[in-house]
Amino acid sequence: MTEPIPEIHKKDAKKSFSFALITISTSRYEKYGDSSLPEEAEDLSGKAIKGLLEVAGHQVSFYRLVSDEKFSITEAVLEALNSSADILITSGGTGLAPKDLTIESITPLFEKEIPGFGELFRYKSLEEIGTSVILTRASAGVIKSKAVFCLPGSPNAVKLALSSIIIPEAGHIVRHVRE
Repeated sequence: MTEPIPEIHKKDAKKSFSFALITISTSRYEKYGDSSLPEEAEDLSGKAIKGLLEVAGHQVSFYRLVSDEKFSITEAVLEALNSSADILITSGGTGLAPKDLTIESITPLFEKEIPGFGELFRYKSLEEIGTSVILTRASAGVIKSKAVFCLPGSPNAVKLALSSIIIPEAGHIVRHVRE
């Protein structure tokens, strides 16, 4: 019996990666400022992401807490892209409120979009939150040969995205974006 094609692709992929994490929250930034760890900023989603990645054998090599302003978000993303991280994850600012600027700040930087991520994330979220999934603009793309995932700020949302999509596909995605 032969392996399914996707499993053959994943077989040779590197197993451990370095991640950059940016939490986007004006209220948290105003309270905690330039925190270098999610624990310092009482960042529940950041702590969840970091914990899931570490349990899976990955590391968080870059963390920033920024306010929901285009300049702050873009500056942090560019800094993260110049770090040693293989993959960048943002948390927060993907909703429909006027203050939610993550998507407007990051998607213009995408060299390639990964539309399947947002589609799959919303599909998997449907069971948990119902039709409210239409309120998230969760997105992903490639910038400078690095995968970038823009996640909602909810701890449950980041847990779902990491455990069901990002961690299982990390090696496969990194391998392709670096080809």
